[in-house]
Amino acid sequence: MGFGLIKVVGKKMEFIQLNELLLTKYKDHYVKLKLIFERTIQLIDTYKPDEIAIEAPFFGKNVQSMLKLGRAQGVAMAAGLSREIPITEYLPKKIKMAITGNGNASKEQVAKMLQSLLGLKTLPKNLDSTDGLAAAVCHFYNSSRVEIGTSYTGWEAFVKQNSPQAPKGGAQRSNTVIDLRKKKN
Repeated sequence: MGFGLIKVVGKKMEFIQLNELLLTKYKDHYVKLKLIFERTIQLIDTYKPDEIAIEAPFFGKNVQSMLKLGRAQGVAMAAGLSREIPITEYLPKKIKMAITGNGNASKEQVAKMLQSLLGLKTLPKNLDSTDGLAAAVCHFYNSSRVEIGTSYTGWEAFVKQNSPQAPKGGAQRSNTVIDLRKKKN
């Protein structure tokens, strides 16, 4: 189970933590659920979040895996609800879209964008923790705290206003990333 914590100050987010609860060494599914509940309560009691964002269940081919995932999500939600913290669920595609602009992005693409957005020096080997962080960042973008970016009259206007200038002297073009979520004052 991956999780990520951000702090919202004004209209900006600050990275606090990302990590995961390693459960593979436990064979008993009920023990895993108990550990998820206890760790979620511990995180809530330590960081006192105002809100929780969670990835909504998705449909897969393996019914048993889906049931186990749904139970784990339900236990994490119950922990938040026991502390009267509002919970918002986001579909995996919506999270990916909020972070990368592509609802079909890979875990690696999401992780790299989070690294860029939050200034993370390194990424974990297992990307479950970045999934948790992505849900938090998605919630930040969808919570009306962020000013929406510039509006454009069409695709051509967008490209014209956001394309890097052609390099001089035959130098190669840089991979400039433009954040359209920031509104000009």
